Amino acid sequence: MFVYLHGFNSSPQSFKVRVLRERLSAMGRGAEVIAPELSHWPERAIETAERALAACEPSTTTLVGSSLGGYYATWLAERHGLRSVLVNPAVRPYELLGQFVGMQTNLYTGASYELTAAHLEQLRALEIGEITHPERYLLLVAMADEVLDSRVTLHKYRGTHQIIDPGGDHGFSDFARHIDAILAFGAGAVSVPRR
Repeated sequence: MFVYLHGFNSSPQSFKVRVLRERLSAMGRGAEVIAPELSHWPERAIETAERALAACEPSTTTLVGSSLGGYYATWLAERHGLRSVLVNPAVRPYELLGQFVGMQTNLYTGASYELTAAHLEQLRALEIGEITHPERYLLLVAMADEVLDSRVTLHKYRGTHQIIDPGGDHGFSDFARHIDAILAFGAGAVSVPRR
């Protein structure tokens, strides 16, 4: 089972979820993707993710988190001892999103809300210092990410299995090319080196 956690102002309709679901559907396993709609409030987003995980068998579950979803996936992976695939994960989103305090609109749903200092404090409360089992993580990072500093990401997730795109973008538009490696990692068959 794969539990996909979308990023900031994104949704379960993002292209990475569609790619994952289409590949698994082609294998007759389309029901193995859960992609909950996450609240813009971090505490509620975690509660929603926890409910999704409660319906899964931990030994066969892999988190997939993109950007802010990668930050959430890290917290959940550490709490529950799960495998996790992180796609350009946010490292300190409470700092990054500080510049966006104010009115926001979800890119997929069109819903508007106000991003506040309270959101940032909830994010800070979810910070993980050092990851305890880097072997449980597969990191996909684009070195030309226009939103996040990939060097900070690589330092945070040192020792993990890593797929490094020397170019790329924050949305990791080359995601489909790595889908088989992601599925293999989720099945416990690791062929991606640790760095």
